[in-house]
Amino acid sequence: MTYLITGVAGFIGSNLAERLLRAGHLVVGVDNLGRKGAHDNLARLYQLGGLEFHEGDIRNGEWMAGVFSKYPSARAVFHLAGQVAVTTSMVDPRDDFGSNAMGTFNVLEAVRTNEMLDTAVVYSSTNKVYGGLTDLEVVERGGRYEFADLPSGVSETRSLDFHSPYGCSKGCGDQYMRDYARVFGLKTVCLRQSCIYGYNQFGIEDQGWVAWLTIAALLGKEISIYGDGRQVRDVLFIDDLVDAYLAAIDHIDKTAGGIFNIGGGPENTLSLLELVGLLEDQMGKKLCLKFAGWRPGDQRVFVCDIRKAEHTFGWRPKITTGEGIEKLYNWACAQLDVFRRLFV
Repeated sequence: MTYLITGVAGFIGSNLAERLLRAGHLVVGVDNLGRKGAHDNLARLYQLGGLEFHEGDIRNGEWMAGVFSKYPSARAVFHLAGQVAVTTSMVDPRDDFGSNAMGTFNVLEAVRTNEMLDTAVVYSSTNKVYGGLTDLEVVERGGRYEFADLPSGVSETRSLDFHSPYGCSKGCGDQYMRDYARVFGLKTVCLRQSCIYGYNQFGIEDQGWVAWLTIAALLGKEISIYGDGRQVRDVLFIDDLVDAYLAAIDHIDKTAGGIFNIGGGPENTLSLLELVGLLEDQMGKKLCLKFAGWRPGDQRVFVCDIRKAEHTFGWRPKITTGEGIEKLYNWACAQLDVFRRLFV
């Protein structure tokens, strides 16, 4: 089968593409190769065979429609390309809007105008669409923050409350996906993702914190902790996320037009200080930490309720946090030469 992936050379895109290529499918990849590590990820995919790559920018709607027109019977489009960091969106909101809001609109229009009505369209959305959650009571228990009375986490019924240019631009794409299903009959699926980590993730300080702390630790860098380090997120290993993407299209009769939280859920949570402790155990030494003030809009805790995905298309995480961190650490140890080239 044929699958289109925007952002194919990125963290999520390259892992998804590898799974599909190893299964013998044709992967049509789109990427502007703008992020660190993109060329390395792309080179690995080429070695597997079965990749058709188109270098370009999703902000160019006419170009996107032209690429999609060559594959009208594609089984699915996985829209993973975009600007990924809240802090970057605050520095250049216009670029963020172009990548995330306009880029997503261009993908939808490419599908619609090419009449790809049987093609599933899966969108990589974000938990940031729920905003700061300032109305939810947070308590400290055992050296970490937790919701006072929300044991299953934040569900899809939570009102939208876009914070930051990034939250607005991703939320715009989120709602366009939903509406193109209602109005034009496209088979869109919106996955609101929590913190994803794993192979091929060249994290930076402002995005991809699990990978970034791991990389910084291995490179001997001083690690900045913004806030007190007790803030908690539910984390999900990349293999489980790829499973979710594929399960969503396997059950497109149930998922089309739907919105689903995808994350580690309450059983897979991690604070910054807990990750530091795991890395120190792996390395057998203390890490060099520097504490700084809280960043604007940084939630003390976010955990998503993932029960809707399980009930609708049978997905749940399989890889525990401890197993996932060990997998990431072992991968990162094998990439030290690459990290030194990109980050030193």
